Amino acid sequence: MKKLLFFCFITLAAQAQNISMSKAVLKDKIKGGWAGQTIGVTFGGPVEFRYNGTMINSYHPIPWYDGYLKNTMINNPGLYDDLYMDLTFVEVFEKEGLNAPIESHAKAYANAGYALWHANQAGRYNILNGMMPPASGYWENNPHADCIDYQIECDFAGLMSPGMPNAASKISDKIGHIMNYGDGYYGGVYLGACYTLAFINNDINKVVAEALKTIPANSQYYKCISDVIKWHKQYPNDWTKTWLEVQNKWANDIGCPDGVFAPFNIDATVNSAYVVIGLLYGNGDFGKTIEISTRCGQDADCNPSSAAGILGAMIGYDKIPAYWKLGLKEAEDIDFKYTSTSLNDVYEIGFKHALQNIKNNGGSVSENAVSIPYSAPKAVAFEQSFDHSFPTEKINIGKNLTDEYDFDFEGNGFVVRGETAKWASLDPGTFDLEVYLDGKLFEKVKLPVAFTTRRHEITWKYKLATGKHHVKLKVLNKVAGYDCKLFDAIIYAEKPFMATNDKYYRLGNLK
Repeated sequence: MKKLLFFCFITLAAQAQNISMSKAVLKDKIKGGWAGQTIGVTFGGPVEFRYNGTMINSYHPIPWYDGYLKNTMINNPGLYDDLYMDLTFVEVFEKEGLNAPIESHAKAYANAGYALWHANQAGRYNILNGMMPPASGYWENNPHADCIDYQIECDFAGLMSPGMPNAASKISDKIGHIMNYGDGYYGGVYLGACYTLAFINNDINKVVAEALKTIPANSQYYKCISDVIKWHKQYPNDWTKTWLEVQNKWANDIGCPDGVFAPFNIDATVNSAYVVIGLLYGNGDFGKTIEISTRCGQDADCNPSSAAGILGAMIGYDKIPAYWKLGLKEAEDIDFKYTSTSLNDVYEIGFKHALQNIKNNGGSVSENAVSIPYSAPKAVAFEQSFDHSFPTEKINIGKNLTDEYDFDFEGNGFVVRGETAKWASLDPGTFDLEVYLDGKLFEKVKLPVAFTTRRHEITWKYKLATGKHHVKLKVLNKVAGYDCKLFDAIIYAEKPFMATNDKYYRLGNLK
């Protein structure tokens, strides 16, 4: 008899306990996780980053119809970064085994043919230029360290670690630091843990709360998700009130250069909050979960992808409502672009990896069942990005760098935003740039014009001595057909400021 024994977390209070599950149930849940991701990202695709700092109103139609999945996978394959990024790491595990070295994962992702942005692209550039993980994701080397990137890629770690949150964290510690650090890394650890716990519990409230034990309690990420759980209890019937609380308290991004002084927010903390809002207010209803996590806005395709993947792992493939599986069968044999893997492939590969991971962590596998070695979630190490680094000013530049450009600032750090690459360019040319800081050569950098190998920002430096500084940029060559564009410079200080009555006061001095 195919039956899953659900274990409430009261009975799982012991540090270690074996949980029995049939292979059929396990596979159905793994399929549900992968299918849920695909459904969620497809649904949210049309509104991705089109509603920044605002909810998507209920009267705004979001399409869903039979054949939509297949059509999107064929004609808009770039939408599925949530899937083909995961599959990059899955394919490495499949080729080299579950103990594949981090260098293999880093090189596979850095040399893949897909376009990347934010922490992923910054990490890729670092790796291609000789900086391997974990340095490639560290915040001083990666201005996008707190962005959502590993959060949208962590699903594989959870799905191959059923009922084993600490095993998923161990995988995330390696792969998540390829591109992220601090709260950006925590986004992947936390959602990965949600996946693992969804296999062994049918109460999404308990999954959300228990998974948070993998995150250090003194981190901003932990505090934000704790707030969401608290506000859900306070406003159990109105997700928009919790959304407003998140917006009021947690929507100020200080890291991502594209989100500073802008409504755009790709920070893992806020977008994880939207995933959790969808899960809590969806209350086990697949459609409501997708709708709510999408209508929270910002990264409105990745967030429902995560939420639907976690819920799909909880209820299993067979119990995903037929409406949401419209056209799924005809899409399941299509390889995700940039991979040689389809949904049907990863259903099988993911199941195989889960069985291997269960055995590797002390569990057992018999002909028809598995015994999963559950251990209570443990917090990973504390990390803090952008420590004593708060944006205080944006200096508009708005020019092409043809020779030299310089500027003065007062603070302890800066980021110069700009671009050299054109969309889809494969040109091997590079601009050579020298950066002088306070009269001394700070760095020589190559700025590729190919989109996949570009440097996401022109240059940056944090943790300078607080005071007045001078920056000079000097381009050494021209690349025919391309410009070295300078957008602006974001200035950082040791403490935040706020404007009051046309004067600036340090927040730390306000009573």
